[in-house]
Amino acid sequence: MTEIAIDSLCKSYGKTPAVCGIDLVIPSGEFVVILGPSGCGKSTLLRMIAGLEDITSGSVAIGGTVVNDVEPGARGCAMVFQNYALYPHMSVAQNIGYAQKIAGVGKREREAAVLRVATVLGLETLLDRKPGQLSGGQRQRVAMGRAMIRSPKIFLFDEPLSNLDAKLRLQMRLEIKRLHRELRTTSVFVTHDQIEAMTLADRLVIMNKGVIEQVGTPDEIFRRPASLFVADFLGTPPMNFLPATIDTAGRPVVSTNTVLGAARRWNLPAGTDVRVGVRPGDIGLAELPSAHALPFELDMIDDLGTETHWHGHAAGSRLSITVTPGARPARSPLAVSIPEGAIHLFRNTDGRRVDPIKSTEFLQATG
Repeated sequence: MTEIAIDSLCKSYGKTPAVCGIDLVIPSGEFVVILGPSGCGKSTLLRMIAGLEDITSGSVAIGGTVVNDVEPGARGCAMVFQNYALYPHMSVAQNIGYAQKIAGVGKREREAAVLRVATVLGLETLLDRKPGQLSGGQRQRVAMGRAMIRSPKIFLFDEPLSNLDAKLRLQMRLEIKRLHRELRTTSVFVTHDQIEAMTLADRLVIMNKGVIEQVGTPDEIFRRPASLFVADFLGTPPMNFLPATIDTAGRPVVSTNTVLGAARRWNLPAGTDVRVGVRPGDIGLAELPSAHALPFELDMIDDLGTETHWHGHAAGSRLSITVTPGARPARSPLAVSIPEGAIHLFRNTDGRRVDPIKSTEFLQATG
């Protein structure tokens, strides 16, 4: 069991920063997923932990020891890459056991270790096959077995499921989660796929443009995103955003002069421009006329079988709502309501979240 401690970590390529000022502690045995769009620095961060990228400034400590100048092979990390990088001329058994072979482990001991790892991964009947005779999921399990046989202190996964189809990705997610539950090895998993991130992570690290936007459990980050970026990035369909202005009572008002969250107050100056965020699944259908309902113009329906999404416009902005599976509009015109407890508010200036305050606190702040 090994803790990873990252302090003020930066990486630049010439004058171009790739990662800047990363502070993060990953406790022993935790499964952390680093999530973000392409180019956000997540793979660079992983490679610095592994020792495959030089560090410009800051430090990485593994098990309490700073490893900035420690060679990759001596850090106790095993890495699973996006491409399987298997030796095509070797059998499954030879691929899994190769690291032990070059380390001088005896044949009998090596074969026993290969069988043990292969059994855990469900590969015991495939040991004589070559990689070209395997499915994508089987090849990825061989790559994991090659890492597991070293009994590493840390597993590092660099988008290992990206090359698999949807069904295989699901199977491999379940496999990785089962293995972590059994082995409890400290694990860092990099992906741009939010489903992988939400289903695998003990904690999520959301990155954007080389910095960390938010760290928390999947539930914490989904239900209380710290910024516009996080709110927009996490969720399918993504969160809706309505431009609004704070009135003299501390409430957001949208372009239709509709007050949202009438019973709540935000301690922001009157006239402050904000974004009101709301998840598609939190929006309800409403009857018109209504003081707090928004007219909704339906453009398109996505029926996914298990869920249905209506896409359209409200208050001058695009809006998606999640409705009962298979539902179709039963009346016209349509209107939607936004429960005040479902409102997320973000400043326009910096995109950061602003939480509502109690009415008494608002009165004290304004009085």
